[in-house]
Amino acid sequence: MTTFIEVHALQTMPPSNINRDESGSPKTAVYGGVVRARVSSQAWKQAMRKHFETSLDPELRGVRTLRVLEALLKQMGDAVPDQTAAIEQATEVLKAAGIGVKAPRAKKGEAEPGPEKFVSEALVFLSNQQLRRLAEMALSDEPIDKKKAKEAADQDHGVEVGLFGRMVASSPDLNVDAAVQVAHAISTHEVEPQADFYTAVDDFKRANDEDDSGAGMMGTIEFNSSTLYRYGVVDVDQLQRNIGSAEVTAQAAGTFVRSFIESMPTGKQNTFAGQSRPEFVLVRVRTDRPLSLANAFEEAVADQGRGHFRGSVAKLADHAQRLEAAYGGGVSHSWLVSVDDHGDILEGLGDRVSLDTLAEKVEQEALRQVGESA
Repeated sequence: MTTFIEVHALQTMPPSNINRDESGSPKTAVYGGVVRARVSSQAWKQAMRKHFETSLDPELRGVRTLRVLEALLKQMGDAVPDQTAAIEQATEVLKAAGIGVKAPRAKKGEAEPGPEKFVSEALVFLSNQQLRRLAEMALSDEPIDKKKAKEAADQDHGVEVGLFGRMVASSPDLNVDAAVQVAHAISTHEVEPQADFYTAVDDFKRANDEDDSGAGMMGTIEFNSSTLYRYGVVDVDQLQRNIGSAEVTAQAAGTFVRSFIESMPTGKQNTFAGQSRPEFVLVRVRTDRPLSLANAFEEAVADQGRGHFRGSVAKLADHAQRLEAAYGGGVSHSWLVSVDDHGDILEGLGDRVSLDTLAEKVEQEALRQVGESA
């Protein structure tokens, strides 16, 4: 039996543009025949990883970078004073682990390139524990053993690699299956793009001089506002296989749920300050298979002059209960975090708790499930 912990959230965004496409416009998707606001899963996963900085021990975190050589050298510290020798040792141990690093071409007359110029063939995601082990091997007087180097890069994945997985195209045996799925957030209703025409004043322009009047800069920024449905799920069993420790697995599950709720993408925030949190969160523990509730909004929510949020809560709750009535229960536990009461709409949907209590209950349930499957 596999255990899944699902997070369903409704979050209203004021005018904002937290995730842009290549033209600078807010991302959208067509669903149910109408245009919806969209925030990509990549944008929100990156925001979650940023939030981990405040909620996770650095020992359990990691780094995803092309400049993996530079990251390894930081772990090595000043143990090898000669930079060229340090780069050679770090490159050798990375190569042994199956991670190739491309050396930059030194131009005639230029100084030797620094470590920041050495890049891997693709982004590499390593936990801080793995970097430390590889650094210890690079600094050892023992010959570098390829098998041990591979083991150093394929153990102690930490929370981030354990949750989000890893793909190393040049060395597939280092791949880690993600324990988390995150959906693209979509608005529960139709959206219409809007544009803000702006001008920027040049402080040195002279208002009384016709030849030097007018704005220093002008342009437009597109934005929208929406009530988003967000969905993410953790495969607790896969997470334990990735991490190993039952306690760290439980901590990772609780941290994911908290960061899913509290994180926020940074796009155009200095312009719009579109800072919000979900006003409604439903967390469920399932033992059958994950189940998004996005289809509750296949028929777009109409505002009817009262906004979209309350109608979205009602449709989500009704859809969830109808699915349970039709297909039976795969839900063993269910909790709610809700800013408003919503009356009888939420009856039977789950126990109302605070965010702190929710994180604790998720950790406790994950630890219990991991213990039972051991």
